Amino acid sequence: MLLERDLIQSVGFRNVREGDEITGFQLRLRMPSYRGMAASLIDGVAVRVGDLVDVPADVPLWTLQGKTYRLAELWQSDGVRWPLEDAAIITVPLEGGLPDGVHEVSIELRLRMSYIPVEHQPSTYRVTKHVTLSPEATGAPFRYGVSLYSFMTDYGTVLDLETAMAGIADLGATGIEILGEGHIPNYPNPSEEWVADWFRLLQKYGLEPTNYGSWIDTRLHSSGPDGRDMTVDEGVRQLQRDLRLAKRLGFRFVRPKIGVVSSDLVPHPIWTEVVEASLPLAEELDVIICPEIHSPTPITHEVVDEYVEFIQRTGTKHFGILIDTGIFQDRPIPLRPGELPGGRPAFLDGIGVDPADFAAVAPYVVFVQAKFHDIDENLEDQQIPWEPVLRAMRDAGYTGYLSSEYEGEREPWRSIEQVRRQHSLMRQVADAL
Repeated sequence: MLLERDLIQSVGFRNVREGDEITGFQLRLRMPSYRGMAASLIDGVAVRVGDLVDVPADVPLWTLQGKTYRLAELWQSDGVRWPLEDAAIITVPLEGGLPDGVHEVSIELRLRMSYIPVEHQPSTYRVTKHVTLSPEATGAPFRYGVSLYSFMTDYGTVLDLETAMAGIADLGATGIEILGEGHIPNYPNPSEEWVADWFRLLQKYGLEPTNYGSWIDTRLHSSGPDGRDMTVDEGVRQLQRDLRLAKRLGFRFVRPKIGVVSSDLVPHPIWTEVVEASLPLAEELDVIICPEIHSPTPITHEVVDEYVEFIQRTGTKHFGILIDTGIFQDRPIPLRPGELPGGRPAFLDGIGVDPADFAAVAPYVVFVQAKFHDIDENLEDQQIPWEPVLRAMRDAGYTGYLSSEYEGEREPWRSIEQVRRQHSLMRQVADAL
């Protein structure tokens, strides 16, 4: 597993229980030095959380290498270490714990460096960070998951598969969504070793595979003098290859991103024949094919009508609709540096679909990607109106997954904290409905 760059880690900030009682909270700290050190060199950590908590350096408990110590016990220890590659778990006693939401956490960490003159010791690290508590709200009636797409471009650079899974599980989420061609090494032929490790990690972190993202690349051979669009047979092979791979990895839903022929994302005409030819395999594998309704396509649109008509005509239980909550965006995404008004697709200002429109397609919706772009330190989403969106879904009887799909700024590690904010926000909104 990898650690976040910040000394205060987002993952692991949670309340702790003894039986049915919340007795305090925990946070994880990265070793700030360039080396690990003996735990007896730790001189404590003072912790302040807004105006809720302010404890001196000798109060928090330390968990290192799986065992918990008081500060005085660390001073007497021999052989206990704080390794560079492991986060220390800090437990602060607090009856009732912290409330859900974003908290300003400040620490003063003190370490003794034997090779620095005593008059300059202890070495003190003062850090403040806004961190979101792992949610206490249940968020019923929905289920919660995360798409690994949320962590692009962290994934493969500062985040690996296990670190991502650990972060998802820390939220109390149970679902993981992937992009086949984005997250499977040697796609479409992963090694048996990778597949075995995939299932090992699912079990370790209590996660289930939800939605598998795939593509039907209708422009695969469209360049050159002999360029052409994909044939139905080619499309069938591409879709069925991913259906089989998704099933091999335990997924129930497959989202094929079908090539489009218009700016409002009308899918290529081969989609009907490709999907219909693949329904017997989907039924055999017990996998549901679910293309997404994604901005700038609203719910009231010919694309959605055709999907519904297809379901009604075939009577299939293995084709459904995936809703991307980006269609409910009702405020613009801020312009990036150097970006001029009118110089980007208009839908980035939001197409503002009325959440009430969800009711018309609810019987056919099998999965929801909870798209978002930015949630601030007050736990307010800057683009998506979650209260009416989740109310409409609940009232329409949807109880499936809300799978986080962060698509905001891609500074390293920002996605981790943004996904935490979204889960806290969505669960609190759902509980308050």
